[in-house]
Amino acid sequence: MTDDTRLRDGFAPRGPAQGLAVQRSGGMAADGRDASSSVYAALDLGTNNCRLLIAQPAGDSFRVIDSFSRIIRLGEGVSTSGVISEAAIARAVAALSICRDKIQLRGAQRLRLIATEACRAASNADDFLAQVARDAGITLEIIDRETEAALAVIGCSPLLDPKGRGAILFDIGGGSSELVRIARDPADPDAKPEIRAWMSIPLGVVTLAEKFGGEHVTKESYALMVKDVAQHVAPFAIEHGGDLDGMHLLGTSGTVTTLAGVHLHLPRYDRRRIDGVWLGHDDLDATIAKLLSMSFEERAANQCIGPERADLVLAGCAILDAIRHVFPLPRLRVADRGLREGMLVEMMREDGLIGGG
Repeated sequence: MTDDTRLRDGFAPRGPAQGLAVQRSGGMAADGRDASSSVYAALDLGTNNCRLLIAQPAGDSFRVIDSFSRIIRLGEGVSTSGVISEAAIARAVAALSICRDKIQLRGAQRLRLIATEACRAASNADDFLAQVARDAGITLEIIDRETEAALAVIGCSPLLDPKGRGAILFDIGGGSSELVRIARDPADPDAKPEIRAWMSIPLGVVTLAEKFGGEHVTKESYALMVKDVAQHVAPFAIEHGGDLDGMHLLGTSGTVTTLAGVHLHLPRYDRRRIDGVWLGHDDLDATIAKLLSMSFEERAANQCIGPERADLVLAGCAILDAIRHVFPLPRLRVADRGLREGMLVEMMREDGLIGGG
Protein backbone atom coordinates (compact mmCIF):
# COMPACT_ATOMS: atom_id res chain seq x y z
CA MET A 1 0.00 0.00 0.00
CA THR A 2 1.62 3.27 -1.06
CA ASP A 3 1.80 6.39 1.08
CA ASP A 4 -0.32 8.22 -1.50
CA THR A 5 -3.07 5.64 -1.09
CA ARG A 6 -2.90 5.88 2.66
CA LEU A 7 -3.20 9.66 2.52
CA ARG A 8 -6.25 9.45 0.28
CA ASP A 9 -7.87 7.10 2.77
CA GLY A 10 -7.09 9.46 5.63
CA PHE A 11 -4.10 7.78 7.25
CA ALA A 12 -0.86 9.73 7.18
CA PRO A 13 2.37 7.73 6.77
CA ARG A 14 3.67 6.64 10.14
CA GLY A 15 5.53 3.37 10.18
CA PRO A 16 4.91 0.44 7.81
CA ALA A 17 1.48 -0.22 6.42
CA GLN A 18 -0.18 -3.15 8.14
CA GLY A 19 -2.50 -5.74 6.63
CA LEU A 20 -3.33 -6.11 2.94
CA ALA A 21 -4.71 -3.55 0.55
CA VAL A 22 -8.21 -4.69 -0.33
CA GLN A 23 -9.82 -4.54 -3.74
CA ARG A 24 -13.43 -5.57 -4.05
CA SER A 25 -14.82 -7.96 -6.59
CA GLY A 26 -17.82 -10.12 -5.90
CA GLY A 27 -17.43 -9.77 -2.14
CA MET A 28 -13.90 -11.18 -2.07
CA ALA A 29 -10.66 -9.56 -0.97
CA ALA A 30 -7.75 -9.24 -3.37
CA ASP A 31 -6.04 -12.34 -1.98
CA GLY A 32 -9.16 -14.49 -2.37
CA ARG A 33 -10.14 -14.50 1.29
CA ASP A 34 -13.73 -14.05 2.37
CA ALA A 35 -14.52 -10.33 2.41
CA SER A 36 -15.56 -10.53 6.07
CA SER A 37 -11.84 -10.49 6.88
CA SER A 38 -11.62 -6.90 5.54
CA VAL A 39 -11.26 -4.31 8.27
CA TYR A 40 -12.82 -0.82 8.13
CA ALA A 41 -12.35 2.16 10.44
CA ALA A 42 -14.53 5.25 10.89
CA LEU A 43 -13.50 8.18 13.06
CA ASP A 44 -15.63 11.17 14.03
CA LEU A 45 -13.80 14.12 15.57
CA GLY A 46 -16.59 16.32 16.82
CA THR A 47 -16.76 19.53 18.79
CA ASN A 48 -17.05 17.59 22.03
CA ASN A 49 -16.06 13.98 21.38
CA CYS A 50 -13.52 11.88 19.53
CA ARG A 51 -15.04 8.55 18.49
CA LEU A 52 -13.62 5.60 16.57
CA LEU A 53 -15.30 2.43 15.35
CA ILE A 54 -13.46 -0.46 13.68
CA ALA A 55 -15.54 -3.20 12.08
CA GLN A 56 -15.75 -6.04 9.56
CA PRO A 57 -18.60 -6.79 7.14
CA ALA A 58 -21.05 -9.36 8.50
CA GLY A 59 -24.11 -10.34 6.48
CA ASP A 60 -26.09 -7.20 5.64
CA SER A 61 -24.34 -5.13 8.29
CA PHE A 62 -21.04 -5.21 10.18
CA ARG A 63 -19.43 -6.58 13.32
CA VAL A 64 -17.58 -4.16 15.60
CA ILE A 65 -14.13 -5.39 16.58
CA ASP A 66 -12.81 -2.30 18.36
CA SER A 67 -13.93 1.15 19.43
CA PHE A 68 -12.83 4.25 21.27
CA SER A 69 -14.61 7.30 22.66
CA ARG A 70 -13.30 10.23 24.65
CA ILE A 71 -14.68 13.68 25.49
CA ILE A 72 -12.00 16.15 24.36
CA ARG A 73 -13.96 19.43 24.00
CA LEU A 74 -12.18 20.42 20.83
CA GLY A 75 -14.58 23.33 20.31
CA GLU A 76 -14.17 24.79 23.78
CA GLY A 77 -14.08 28.57 23.37
CA VAL A 78 -14.22 28.51 19.56
CA SER A 79 -17.56 30.36 19.51
CA THR A 80 -15.94 33.36 21.23
CA SER A 81 -12.26 33.19 20.23
CA GLY A 82 -12.66 31.79 16.72
CA VAL A 83 -9.72 29.41 17.22
CA ILE A 84 -9.06 25.94 18.60
CA SER A 85 -7.05 26.40 21.78
CA GLU A 86 -3.65 24.85 22.46
CA ALA A 87 -5.13 22.83 25.33
CA ALA A 88 -7.87 21.44 23.08
CA ILE A 89 -5.31 20.60 20.39
CA ALA A 90 -3.24 18.68 22.92
CA ARG A 91 -6.31 16.71 24.06
CA ALA A 92 -7.24 15.94 20.45
CA VAL A 93 -3.75 14.81 19.46
CA ALA A 94 -3.59 12.50 22.49
CA ALA A 95 -6.95 10.92 21.64
CA LEU A 96 -6.17 10.64 17.93
CA SER A 97 -2.86 8.96 18.70
CA ILE A 98 -4.78 6.23 20.52
CA CYS A 99 -7.06 5.91 17.48
CA ARG A 100 -4.01 5.61 15.20
CA ASP A 101 -2.63 2.80 17.33
CA LYS A 102 -5.94 0.93 17.29
CA ILE A 103 -6.23 1.29 13.50
CA GLN A 104 -2.73 -0.08 13.03
CA LEU A 105 -3.25 -2.88 15.56
CA ARG A 106 -6.42 -4.05 13.80
CA GLY A 107 -4.89 -3.71 10.34
CA ALA A 108 -7.70 -1.49 9.05
CA GLN A 109 -7.08 -0.52 5.44
CA ARG A 110 -10.32 1.19 4.40
CA LEU A 111 -10.71 4.36 6.43
CA ARG A 112 -12.78 7.49 6.69
CA LEU A 113 -11.67 9.97 9.31
CA ILE A 114 -13.77 13.12 9.58
CA ALA A 115 -13.96 16.36 11.53
CA THR A 116 -17.07 18.48 11.94
CA GLU A 117 -18.24 21.84 13.29
CA ALA A 118 -15.27 22.93 15.42
CA CYS A 119 -12.96 22.55 12.43
CA ARG A 120 -15.50 24.17 10.11
CA ALA A 121 -15.67 27.22 12.38
CA ALA A 122 -12.08 27.67 13.61
CA SER A 123 -9.76 30.01 11.71
CA ASN A 124 -6.76 27.85 12.65
CA ALA A 125 -8.31 24.61 11.40
CA ASP A 126 -5.71 24.14 8.66
CA ASP A 127 -2.87 24.48 11.16
CA PHE A 128 -4.66 22.07 13.48
CA LEU A 129 -5.07 19.46 10.74
CA ALA A 130 -1.41 19.78 9.82
CA GLN A 131 -0.36 19.25 13.44
CA VAL A 132 -2.65 16.22 13.77
CA ALA A 133 -1.14 14.70 10.61
CA ARG A 134 2.38 15.37 11.88
CA ASP A 135 1.97 14.36 15.53
CA ALA A 136 -0.73 11.70 15.41
CA GLY A 137 -0.34 10.33 11.88
CA ILE A 138 -4.01 10.99 11.11
CA THR A 139 -5.24 12.96 8.08
CA LEU A 140 -8.68 14.35 8.77
CA GLU A 141 -11.38 15.32 6.27
CA ILE A 142 -13.59 18.26 7.24
CA ILE A 143 -17.09 17.43 6.04
CA ASP A 144 -19.85 19.92 5.36
CA ARG A 145 -23.15 19.96 7.24
CA GLU A 146 -25.10 18.28 4.47
CA THR A 147 -22.71 15.34 4.46
CA GLU A 148 -22.96 15.17 8.24
CA ALA A 149 -26.75 14.98 8.06
CA ALA A 150 -26.66 12.32 5.33
CA LEU A 151 -24.24 10.12 7.31
CA ALA A 152 -26.45 10.39 10.39
CA VAL A 153 -29.40 9.15 8.32
CA ILE A 154 -27.45 6.17 7.02
CA GLY A 155 -26.25 5.29 10.51
CA CYS A 156 -29.63 5.62 12.22
CA SER A 157 -32.09 4.42 9.54
CA PRO A 158 -32.24 0.84 10.93
CA LEU A 159 -34.11 2.33 13.91
CA LEU A 160 -36.94 3.79 11.82
CA ASP A 161 -40.30 2.34 12.81
CA PRO A 162 -40.94 -0.24 10.05
CA LYS A 163 -44.66 0.44 10.30
CA GLY A 164 -44.31 4.22 10.17
CA ARG A 165 -44.09 6.84 7.42
CA GLY A 166 -40.73 8.20 8.50
CA ALA A 167 -39.14 10.35 11.15
CA ILE A 168 -37.72 13.69 12.10
CA LEU A 169 -34.10 12.77 12.76
CA PHE A 170 -32.02 15.12 14.86
CA ASP A 171 -28.35 15.01 15.77
CA ILE A 172 -27.42 17.31 18.66
CA GLY A 173 -23.69 17.90 18.41
CA GLY A 174 -21.21 19.98 20.34
CA GLY A 175 -21.07 22.87 17.89
CA SER A 176 -23.96 22.29 15.51
CA SER A 177 -27.24 20.38 15.35
CA GLU A 178 -28.83 18.78 12.30
CA LEU A 179 -32.46 18.01 11.54
CA VAL A 180 -33.59 15.74 8.73
CA ARG A 181 -37.07 14.81 7.57
CA ILE A 182 -36.97 11.17 6.47
CA ALA A 183 -39.75 9.52 4.51
CA ARG A 184 -40.33 5.82 4.00
CA ASP A 185 -43.06 3.67 2.46
CA PRO A 186 -44.56 1.45 5.20
CA ALA A 187 -46.08 -0.76 2.51
CA ASP A 188 -42.64 -1.65 1.18
CA PRO A 189 -40.30 -2.93 3.94
CA ASP A 190 -37.38 -3.04 1.47
CA ALA A 191 -37.76 0.58 0.35
CA LYS A 192 -34.79 2.79 1.09
CA PRO A 193 -35.58 5.78 3.36
CA GLU A 194 -35.52 9.11 1.55
CA ILE A 195 -34.26 12.46 2.79
CA ARG A 196 -37.01 14.96 2.03
CA ALA A 197 -35.41 17.98 3.72
CA TRP A 198 -32.58 18.83 6.09
CA MET A 199 -31.14 21.77 7.99
CA SER A 200 -28.21 22.55 10.25
CA ILE A 201 -27.95 25.22 12.93
CA PRO A 202 -24.68 26.51 14.42
CA LEU A 203 -25.75 25.60 17.95
CA GLY A 204 -24.72 22.56 19.95
CA VAL A 205 -24.30 21.67 23.59
CA VAL A 206 -20.89 23.31 23.90
CA THR A 207 -21.77 26.58 22.15
CA LEU A 208 -25.13 26.89 23.93
CA ALA A 209 -23.66 26.13 27.37
CA GLU A 210 -20.89 28.68 26.79
CA LYS A 211 -23.47 31.31 25.84
CA PHE A 212 -25.96 30.78 28.68
CA GLY A 213 -23.99 28.85 31.30
CA GLY A 214 -24.09 25.12 31.86
CA GLU A 215 -23.20 24.49 35.49
CA HIS A 216 -25.94 26.46 37.23
CA VAL A 217 -29.08 26.43 35.07
CA THR A 218 -32.30 28.00 36.32
CA LYS A 219 -35.76 27.57 34.82
CA GLU A 220 -35.41 31.11 33.46
CA SER A 221 -32.01 30.56 31.79
CA TYR A 222 -33.23 27.22 30.46
CA ALA A 223 -36.25 28.93 28.87
CA LEU A 224 -33.91 31.44 27.23
CA MET A 225 -31.86 28.59 25.75
CA VAL A 226 -34.99 26.95 24.33
CA LYS A 227 -36.13 30.26 22.86
CA ASP A 228 -32.75 30.88 21.24
CA VAL A 229 -32.73 27.46 19.56
CA ALA A 230 -36.39 27.74 18.54
CA GLN A 231 -35.65 30.84 16.49
CA HIS A 232 -33.20 28.81 14.38
CA VAL A 233 -35.46 25.78 14.02
CA ALA A 234 -38.75 27.58 13.31
CA PRO A 235 -38.22 28.26 9.56
CA PHE A 236 -37.52 24.58 8.89
CA ALA A 237 -40.58 23.53 10.87
CA ILE A 238 -42.83 26.02 9.05
CA GLU A 239 -41.77 24.59 5.70
CA HIS A 240 -41.43 20.91 6.56
CA GLY A 241 -43.42 20.37 9.75
CA GLY A 242 -46.79 19.43 8.27
CA ASP A 243 -48.44 16.02 7.81
CA LEU A 244 -46.72 14.28 10.71
CA ASP A 245 -49.17 11.38 11.03
CA GLY A 246 -47.36 8.06 11.35
CA MET A 247 -44.00 9.69 12.07
CA HIS A 248 -41.76 9.78 15.13
CA LEU A 249 -38.67 11.55 16.42
CA LEU A 250 -35.33 9.78 16.03
CA GLY A 251 -32.51 11.23 18.09
CA THR A 252 -28.80 10.57 17.98
CA SER A 253 -26.61 12.38 20.49
CA GLY A 254 -25.16 12.20 23.96
CA THR A 255 -28.17 14.21 25.08
CA VAL A 256 -30.81 11.64 24.20
CA THR A 257 -28.76 8.62 25.28
CA THR A 258 -28.11 10.33 28.63
CA LEU A 259 -31.81 11.12 29.03
CA ALA A 260 -32.66 7.49 28.32
CA GLY A 261 -30.18 6.26 30.92
CA VAL A 262 -31.55 8.64 33.56
CA HIS A 263 -35.15 7.72 32.66
CA LEU A 264 -34.38 4.01 33.03
CA HIS A 265 -32.61 4.61 36.37
CA LEU A 266 -29.57 2.72 35.15
CA PRO A 267 -26.75 2.40 37.71
CA ARG A 268 -24.33 3.02 34.85
CA TYR A 269 -24.62 3.65 31.13
CA ASP A 270 -25.45 0.48 29.17
CA ARG A 271 -25.63 0.78 25.38
CA ARG A 272 -27.56 -2.48 25.06
CA ARG A 273 -30.39 -0.98 27.14
CA ILE A 274 -30.28 2.41 25.42
CA ASP A 275 -29.91 1.93 21.67
CA GLY A 276 -33.38 1.63 20.15
CA VAL A 277 -35.39 2.41 23.29
CA TRP A 278 -38.62 4.39 22.89
CA LEU A 279 -39.40 7.40 25.09
CA GLY A 280 -42.83 9.00 25.24
CA HIS A 281 -43.67 12.69 25.60
CA ASP A 282 -44.37 12.33 29.34
CA ASP A 283 -41.14 10.36 29.85
CA LEU A 284 -39.12 13.20 28.35
CA ASP A 285 -40.97 15.90 30.29
CA ALA A 286 -40.41 14.11 33.60
CA THR A 287 -36.73 13.35 32.95
CA ILE A 288 -35.87 16.87 31.82
CA ALA A 289 -37.70 18.30 34.85
CA LYS A 290 -35.67 15.96 37.06
CA LEU A 291 -32.40 17.18 35.54
CA LEU A 292 -33.47 20.81 35.96
CA SER A 293 -34.11 20.16 39.65
CA MET A 294 -30.64 18.69 40.19
CA SER A 295 -27.57 20.69 41.12
CA PHE A 296 -24.42 20.56 39.02
CA GLU A 297 -22.85 18.31 41.64
CA GLU A 298 -25.82 15.94 41.57
CA ARG A 299 -25.69 15.73 37.78
CA ALA A 300 -21.95 15.08 37.91
CA ALA A 301 -22.48 12.27 40.42
CA ASN A 302 -25.06 10.52 38.24
CA GLN A 303 -23.34 7.60 36.49
CA CYS A 304 -25.29 8.15 33.26
CA ILE A 305 -24.16 11.80 33.10
CA GLY A 306 -20.81 12.13 34.86
CA PRO A 307 -18.63 15.18 35.41
CA GLU A 308 -17.73 15.51 31.72
CA ARG A 309 -21.36 16.02 30.64
CA ALA A 310 -22.80 17.64 33.75
CA ASP A 311 -22.43 21.17 32.39
CA LEU A 312 -23.67 20.26 28.90
CA VAL A 313 -26.66 17.99 29.37
CA LEU A 314 -29.22 20.76 30.04
CA ALA A 315 -28.08 22.69 26.97
CA GLY A 316 -28.76 19.53 24.99
CA CYS A 317 -32.18 19.21 26.64
CA ALA A 318 -32.97 22.78 25.59
CA ILE A 319 -32.16 21.94 21.97
CA LEU A 320 -34.34 18.84 22.23
CA ASP A 321 -37.22 20.81 23.76
CA ALA A 322 -37.03 23.40 20.98
CA ILE A 323 -37.29 20.58 18.43
CA ARG A 324 -40.15 18.92 20.33
CA HIS A 325 -42.11 22.18 20.43
CA VAL A 326 -42.12 22.58 16.65
CA PHE A 327 -42.39 18.84 15.89
CA PRO A 328 -44.90 17.68 18.54
CA LEU A 329 -44.56 13.97 17.95
CA PRO A 330 -45.56 11.59 20.77
CA ARG A 331 -42.61 9.19 20.53
CA LEU A 332 -38.84 9.48 20.39
CA ARG A 333 -36.58 6.59 19.51
CA VAL A 334 -33.09 6.85 20.96
CA ALA A 335 -30.08 5.97 18.80
CA ASP A 336 -26.68 5.23 20.28
CA ARG A 337 -25.27 5.31 16.78
CA GLY A 338 -24.68 7.91 14.10
CA LEU A 339 -21.87 9.22 11.91
CA ARG A 340 -19.40 6.37 12.46
CA GLU A 341 -21.97 3.73 11.64
CA GLY A 342 -23.03 5.76 8.61
CA MET A 343 -19.45 5.92 7.32
CA LEU A 344 -18.91 2.19 7.80
CA VAL A 345 -22.13 1.28 6.00
CA GLU A 346 -21.38 3.71 3.17
CA MET A 347 -17.87 2.34 2.61
CA MET A 348 -19.02 -1.29 2.72
CA ARG A 349 -21.84 -0.55 0.29
CA GLU A 350 -19.41 1.17 -2.08
CA ASP A 351 -17.23 -1.93 -1.94
CA GLY A 352 -20.17 -4.24 -2.62
CA LEU A 353 -19.89 -6.09 0.67
CA ILE A 354 -23.32 -5.25 2.10
CA GLY A 355 -26.64 -4.41 0.50
CA GLY A 356 -27.88 -0.91 -0.25
CA GLY A 357 -31.15 -1.09 1.71
